[in-house]
Amino acid sequence: MTARAATGRDTVRLTGLRARGRHGCLPAERELGQEFVIDVALSFDTAPAAAADDLTLTVDYGALAAELVRIVEGEPVNLIETLAERLAAACLAHELVEEAEVSVHKPAAPIPLPFGDVVVTIRRGRA
Repeated sequence: MTARAATGRDTVRLTGLRARGRHGCLPAERELGQEFVIDVALSFDTAPAAAADDLTLTVDYGALAAELVRIVEGEPVNLIETLAERLAAACLAHELVEEAEVSVHKPAAPIPLPFGDVVVTIRRGRA
């Protein structure tokens, strides 16, 4: 047994997921919307899925991506911190996931100065 399998804490990452949402505090953000970029890292034991070569024993990242996009495209919130919490909850709703790290990028945030990105990253686990 490898050290990774012994700990039961492997990582599956989904990065650069793009979706259009209407999140923000300003009326223009709600009216026009903007692109958000989502990165998630899921911690769980992938050994059973790998041993059986069975998708049903892991987290289907394609299905998860669709769930996350629906959240971003759904009900607007003022803060990307709130959006990150909703996304983390969706990740943790998958029974296998022990911990989720979620980054929400808002590259078109209404900041009147040159900048590269605004990112909120949270880590949430099972209680």
